[in-house]
Amino acid sequence: MRILCIGDVVSQEGIDFLCEKLPRLKRQYQPDAVIVNGENSARGNGIDEYAYEQIISAGADVVTGGNHSFQKKTAGALHEEKKRLIRPANMPDNMAGRGELILDFCRFRLRVINLSGSLCMSECINPFEYVQKLLETDTDAVTVVDFHAEATSEKQALGYFLDGRVSLVYGTHTHVQTNDARILPKGTGYMTDIGMTGVRDSVIGKAIECCVHNFRFPDQRMQISDAKGSCILCGVFAQIDEKSKKCTDISPVFVDN
Repeated sequence: MRILCIGDVVSQEGIDFLCEKLPRLKRQYQPDAVIVNGENSARGNGIDEYAYEQIISAGADVVTGGNHSFQKKTAGALHEEKKRLIRPANMPDNMAGRGELILDFCRFRLRVINLSGSLCMSECINPFEYVQKLLETDTDAVTVVDFHAEATSEKQALGYFLDGRVSLVYGTHTHVQTNDARILPKGTGYMTDIGMTGVRDSVIGKAIECCVHNFRFPDQRMQISDAKGSCILCGVFAQIDEKSKKCTDISPVFVDN
């Protein structure tokens, strides 16, 4: 099984670049499934119906989320309506939507689980204990985990915790691609953060001037705006053995203008 995962799509600029580049990437990698993180795809932050539909139209099979999943007022209804849109499973129980999705490809099934980290993030249920319970069911599916987390230590710890129990664990949220795509000792593919899809010369997809100003003068904050300019697309590509469910190959994906 071949899986292509694309990192946080940021704003309309990121969506436009995804729409431009993903068809070629699908021809290149021939993935069975494409997973795209879209929690920053609407203007400002969050996700709305327009952004979701563009990501799906670009070629995504599943759209994952994170701490900004419910930033837009329409997000609750959107997560209930759109079956290929998921948010972190370990969000509080009263949140709308679902935290996992199973795709049936006849000869195999793909289970995508979205989790949120517990360090420097919004309130959530302990991701380790939550995913432990999730994995007690549906053990026959090839399982991929998008771990939307801030701390690299927490991401690495979850990777080793799930090693041999899922096929692929990758991190999102920091928007900075890490240079550590590898197969863990028990056969799970892993990458700490797969990066973002958005404006290259930016501060994680936002305009440089306002971000620098806010760090220099925290008492005189400017409104943060989306960056403009040339974009990058970041992600990870993994091949999974459908019988053993172990990762046999993993490599970063990086597309520049």
